[in-house]
Amino acid sequence: MTPEFSRTVDLRHITPAPLTISATGAELAALAERFGLVRIDSLQAELSLRADGDVVTATGRLRACWTQPCAVSGEDLPQQADDPIRLRFVPQGSIPDTGDEEIELSPDDWDEIEYAGFSFDLGEAVAQSLALSIDPFACGPEAEAARQAAGIASEAAAGPFAALAGLKVTKD
Repeated sequence: MTPEFSRTVDLRHITPAPLTISATGAELAALAERFGLVRIDSLQAELSLRADGDVVTATGRLRACWTQPCAVSGEDLPQQADDPIRLRFVPQGSIPDTGDEEIELSPDDWDEIEYAGFSFDLGEAVAQSLALSIDPFACGPEAEAARQAAGIASEAAAGPFAALAGLKVTKD
């Protein structure tokens, strides 16, 4: 299956010139459906690629604008991202299998993506980076009113310290 936003890069044709990739209208619509968004208005990445043997690093910025439903009220909620991208494409089999072990990445770590043969899909990597920028729990200005109308406690009243709020310390 071909990804919605595919931009294949051949390792043998990497140059030092910066590369800009942008999604077309059809690609934006397909990605919006994939990520459960109302729509994506724009998706662009400006990247510099550097090959070191069979390892390729991609650094740059991802810029995107989209509309997603509010997690509480369902209202349209415009969002945007202007995020750094740090990707490392490595040959298939280079990333050790950690099984089900959870791995924490710091902001200074590189997202590693395996590829086979002489090419990798930079567009799909950018699409996955966009997916990481989307807050699935984003709330709009009508969220609190929707909570109250549904009889749901506010975030503060239902949060992890809500039970402690009822406790009072008394002096003997």
